Amino acid sequence: MMLTKLKGGKVYDPANQVNGEVRDLYVRDGRIVAAPVHDERTHCEYDLTGHIVMAGAIDLHTHIGGGKVNIARAMLPEDHRRDIVARTSLTRSGCGHAAPATLTTGYRYAEMGYTACFEPAVLPMNARQAHMEMGDTPIVDKGGYALLGSDDFLLRMMAAKSDQKAINDYVAWTLNSSHCIGIKVVNPGGISAFKFNQRAMDLDEDHSYYQVTPRQILTVLARALSDLGVPHPLHVHGCNLGVPGNVATTLETVKAAEGLPMHLTHIQFHSYGTEGDRKFSSGAARVAEAINQNKNISTDVGQIMFGQTVTASGDSMTQFRNAPFGRPKKWVVMDIECDAGCGVVPFRYRDTNFVNALQWAIGLEIFLMVSDPWRIFITTDHPNGAPFMSYPHLIKLLMDKTYRNSMLDTINPDAAAESTLASLTREYSLYEIAIMTRAAPAKILGLTDRGHLGPGAGADITVYSDDADKQKMFAQPRYVFKDGELVVQNGKITKVSWGNTHVVKPEYDKSIEQPLKTYFERYQTMRMDNFKISDDEMQEFGHANKLLSHPCRKQT
Repeated sequence: MMLTKLKGGKVYDPANQVNGEVRDLYVRDGRIVAAPVHDERTHCEYDLTGHIVMAGAIDLHTHIGGGKVNIARAMLPEDHRRDIVARTSLTRSGCGHAAPATLTTGYRYAEMGYTACFEPAVLPMNARQAHMEMGDTPIVDKGGYALLGSDDFLLRMMAAKSDQKAINDYVAWTLNSSHCIGIKVVNPGGISAFKFNQRAMDLDEDHSYYQVTPRQILTVLARALSDLGVPHPLHVHGCNLGVPGNVATTLETVKAAEGLPMHLTHIQFHSYGTEGDRKFSSGAARVAEAINQNKNISTDVGQIMFGQTVTASGDSMTQFRNAPFGRPKKWVVMDIECDAGCGVVPFRYRDTNFVNALQWAIGLEIFLMVSDPWRIFITTDHPNGAPFMSYPHLIKLLMDKTYRNSMLDTINPDAAAESTLASLTREYSLYEIAIMTRAAPAKILGLTDRGHLGPGAGADITVYSDDADKQKMFAQPRYVFKDGELVVQNGKITKVSWGNTHVVKPEYDKSIEQPLKTYFERYQTMRMDNFKISDDEMQEFGHANKLLSHPCRKQT
């Protein structure tokens, strides 16, 4: 029952409307507690005078586990050699820059002040392996979004005109069986269509075999999550990723939500026009306007940053198209059972390249033109836009327009001329950064005890030494506490813990298992009972960590 006092820090806690107030925080048994009413003795005290205090940061879209990440690790030995991490008395050795090893991933996130990370593409068939990898990622909390929308069972249901109730049961069964916290759809129907030799598929184009459209898939899945009361809305990687002119598809995707909550992920890759001599232009203003006008829509940017990385996606259709642009020249595109597919293509974003430079500007334009920080999130779609270690640099770009404009002057001049970035004077405040990286991700994921510093919250706390150079400040926190334990001091690991796993378990009619069992026996390589992951397995994967099940808001 030790009581720890964090004294005199400047607190930014948007969930509780605290904007830079000097306050004391108290921690007991891994939780933030109210100030003691009597002269209770504190067992440990940290003087945080002159320091910035926020909740632990949350990355709601980062590829840290699953088959595609492992493929990326396996096919990039040069990525291992360029970034080797030696073991210490506390931490184990590791390697990898664009696709770091599990242990290195957890250490680096914690050293930047992050305490929770969510893998956005857990293939249900492969969920056991994905959870094992995430369970081996230390310190940070984890969670995953199960991938649906190109799975054969759902497409069969839609082709057969199954009612929404049956689809809801299937979605809930998938969330329970795969131990995920949300549902993601990637190029809805497109991964399956690729297997039937379609090489492109727009929002209202029929799947050549199942005769359903991406718009129909989005509508039924968004409806299912709303009916089930799952906190996180449908997480959408839309059609035509990376295709010039895809801004029109993105605007139609907003309409496809039909007013239901929908999260459009890595929106930068879906915001391209066809204006100009090169037929590639920014659609940022049109996308930002649509988001500003539709309060049911949230987004993360998927900002690209210049340098070497690797793209790893379930969108096999897009990755097949992008394979010729891979650098170094190697790629993988594969089908996975009747569920989905994936593609891995190494890539180097160059500031001298017109398209890459304009992509960089488009992402920043979106950040600066979406007005509500509660509905836009800082991501690089790690590792697709850049490794997550680039977040401090990205935050500096958002907070310092002078620095941002100096960087704009260094990119391809034709791209700079095509961009409106120089005219955007907005600078994010620390309060807004705390919203985007803490309070808002927790809110949209339904994590009521994370992302804030009020009594009852899990004591995930990050303390920064205030510095005019925000990149330096956010790169190396003074202290990071995870569930009340000091895990990082001066940017170095002081204790290795294993974090929690966040899930939802919506109710469903168990009769859905009758057709599923028959389907598994006829078409899949494993039986249905082996597909389902037990709570005991989850704890075993996660070094006996806690499985935190968050309530669904309503049932219909």
